[in-house]
Amino acid sequence: MSFFISDALAVGETVAAGAAAVDGPGWQGLAFPLGILFFFYILFIRPQQKKGKEQKKMIGALSKGAEVVTNGGMLGRVVSLDDNFVQIDIGNNVVIQVQRQAIQNLMPKGTFKVQSKRLNNS
Repeated sequence: MSFFISDALAVGETVAAGAAAVDGPGWQGLAFPLGILFFFYILFIRPQQKKGKEQKKMIGALSKGAEVVTNGGMLGRVVSLDDNFVQIDIGNNVVIQVQRQAIQNLMPKGTFKVQSKRLNNS
């Protein structure tokens, strides 16, 4: 019958011994949830933080003449910049103004020139 119902303990010294055995799981009970939190930190949070730091560093390093791609996919050359906005020449003297945070990637020098030649030849 003790399979479904726990045995009753006698009052006295055995209660103290039984109480120690019946206490909560202690630190072992926290190991699994802490492991899950650590796993999510390594898998999701840390890479996003690293990517954000790299993005801030790249935006801070923008200079006149740099070739960039915006979040919308516009490829162009930086004409001028200030604290919040960047003016980008996207071809045929068409200049657009975007926020610094809208810059997605810095492209290698010459990318804009090659793309402009392709468009002019077709």
